Amino acid sequence: MASITKRGSTWQYSVSRTIEGKYKPIRKGGFRTKKEASVAAAQVEANIAQGISGIKKDITFAQYFLEWYQTYKKDVGAITLNSYQATYNKILIHFKETPLQKITKRDYQNFPNDLGETNAKDTNRKLNGYIRTCLQEAIDEKLIKNDFTRKITVTGSSGKKSSEKFLDYTSSQLLLQDLHKNIDQGIENIMLILALSTGLRFGELIGLCINDLDFKNNRIKVHRQWQYKEGGGFGPLKTEKSERTISIDKLTMKALEKHLIKVKNHSKNVNSLVFFEPSSDIYVVSNDRLNDTLRSILKRLNIKPLITVHGLRHTHSSILLYKGISILYVSERLGHSNIDITTSTYAHVLKELRERDSEQTSIIFEQLLPL
Repeated sequence: MASITKRGSTWQYSVSRTIEGKYKPIRKGGFRTKKEASVAAAQVEANIAQGISGIKKDITFAQYFLEWYQTYKKDVGAITLNSYQATYNKILIHFKETPLQKITKRDYQNFPNDLGETNAKDTNRKLNGYIRTCLQEAIDEKLIKNDFTRKITVTGSSGKKSSEKFLDYTSSQLLLQDLHKNIDQGIENIMLILALSTGLRFGELIGLCINDLDFKNNRIKVHRQWQYKEGGGFGPLKTEKSERTISIDKLTMKALEKHLIKVKNHSKNVNSLVFFEPSSDIYVVSNDRLNDTLRSILKRLNIKPLITVHGLRHTHSSILLYKGISILYVSERLGHSNIDITTSTYAHVLKELRERDSEQTSIIFEQLLPL
């Protein structure tokens, strides 16, 4: 039972509470009226009855996020882990020592508002997604009652347009033909061929080993990546679903087989890397070097936009979707953790396909009618 007392010009409540046999009441003062103190005390009593917050020690927002991702995100890749660390740093800078339990929806809205002045909207949306997942755990632990990120507005610059992230079908065809024509001009060309033909992430591409190539069935196995940002060495894939086996066209497999003659017996290629590069400190071609090569080729062929190697992943996926390959298979081929990621990433392509399918659907039912 709560007791309400007056202290000077304000009111205070004291709620009885016993923890492990010891009497530890909850007290709070500073209320203007007795009624305000009574209402607050009733809420604390209700929380205690439900095992919620009032009996738990406050923890800073930043510290909770740090402990959460270090506990529950041990199976993610190094790049994703860096994203969680970057999110923690931003939370710490903005909220400092503010307890998780003290943050309101309005307090939190100022956070993406500030980030929106310097970050792209997609970056802020991803950051907010990390935090939302974290808060669900805090709610489950009964540290907080409500998700203060719910229905907040994510701001930021628009970044690149969807059309600037990938090549169209005609440009892709021109690029691929040129790469095959000049395949002996450097290791970068065969790497770009495989990137366009498979949609592999850069770390997956340079992490391929000779025994990952199945020349009999024209397939490659993706089960690890090369940690190019951490100085080399193998590391886990981005997600569990990223482990996969991908079918490859015969011409690309023949090109790979020819390429292996140059690297498979190199004395320094102790990891049997497919794209081993002895002149590199990390034994592989850097992302910047491959990007420079790609853009140089695109300029020579007068192809726009000047995409990155990661843009070849988007190009690969867009081509498959345009050609009627199911989004479920595309999602599996890309190694996305779920199909929702594929759907949101390629919403611009799916919208165009929807318009095409709408027209084709009408034609299909017209053809069912007698002439």
